[in-house]
Amino acid sequence: MTLTYLDLADAQRASLDGLPFDGNHLVSGPPGSGKSVLAAQRAVMLALAGTPVTLLTRSNLLRQSLAATVHALGPRDRSVRVATAHGWLADWYGDKAPRTPDGWYDWHALFERAADTGPLPGLTLVVDEGQDLPPEFYLLCRMLGARTTVYADECQRLTDTNSTLAEIVRNLGRCSRQELDGNHRNTQQIASFAAHFHTGTGAPALPEGQGPPPRLHRFHERGAADMLALLAERHPRDSIGVIVGSKYAQFSLLSSLSRRAPRLKPQLYTSDAKGGQYRNLDLGRPGIVIVHRASAKGLGFDTVVVPDTHTDAAGDPSAAAVHMTYYVLATRARRELHLGYEGESEPPILAQVDRNTLMRG
Repeated sequence: MTLTYLDLADAQRASLDGLPFDGNHLVSGPPGSGKSVLAAQRAVMLALAGTPVTLLTRSNLLRQSLAATVHALGPRDRSVRVATAHGWLADWYGDKAPRTPDGWYDWHALFERAADTGPLPGLTLVVDEGQDLPPEFYLLCRMLGARTTVYADECQRLTDTNSTLAEIVRNLGRCSRQELDGNHRNTQQIASFAAHFHTGTGAPALPEGQGPPPRLHRFHERGAADMLALLAERHPRDSIGVIVGSKYAQFSLLSSLSRRAPRLKPQLYTSDAKGGQYRNLDLGRPGIVIVHRASAKGLGFDTVVVPDTHTDAAGDPSAAAVHMTYYVLATRARRELHLGYEGESEPPILAQVDRNTLMRG
């Protein structure tokens, strides 16, 4: 198997080449710094050393995206497996791995199993969006003797069961740290808008690429579907990510689009689906993809539309969790970002953004 490099900036290539093959490593960086691409590249590079590698993420939709990236890199011998953390843990423990009410596993039971089996020779893991896995996961990696590389951003946590960067390092044991700089996904205008919602210290530097400013729309009934149809017709080769906060909103929008423009054939992903068209997507196909906010992490689209910001109007606009959510949503967009609301008033969290940064109408 030979390694094929995707299009990497010099700093990204240096990060990839500078990581030792052995040991545990944590690589952190802001949105657009290329963590997911580098995670896939890292997995393939480690597989070249002759040891099978498992590339893990929490989200199944991100798993599909990473699997496509690994496929583009060329390995044909299945030396890189791409899986969700839930799926990998179930395979390791067995079908009857005990669960807890939060949807994860009974970590004490998993720790006992790891103590009984001891380290697994040659276990090599690469984790993308590692902040979304609980601290106990990394302690289990340590118990199993895994060689673990984690890509993470503490400012992009969207789940209740998550880890800080410090917890990841502490639970893995001896672990090197590396930081990525740069934003290779967003335009300067989108990054400027996202900066309003950055929760960490020291906002990331703005990229140089230019594009239209993000725009806020007031929607009437079915107005979001009308705008999406126009965007898809205007940019037929672009990917358009529609990110909403509920499954009801997903299927309501899908129904409206199917009536408004059936030729568009939008895709929809829901984690509740066990298989079929709402579980397995073709993320390489241009057009509209409707996803829940919880599944948006790690993804990127030419255009992003967040049509239901009015659902956040009742919350505290200064809450860190809300800011972190909007930071993640905004930074999914490569060229255009559209936000929408229904009702008479702008949601408070967006009303505070100046009109030079967020256009209205």
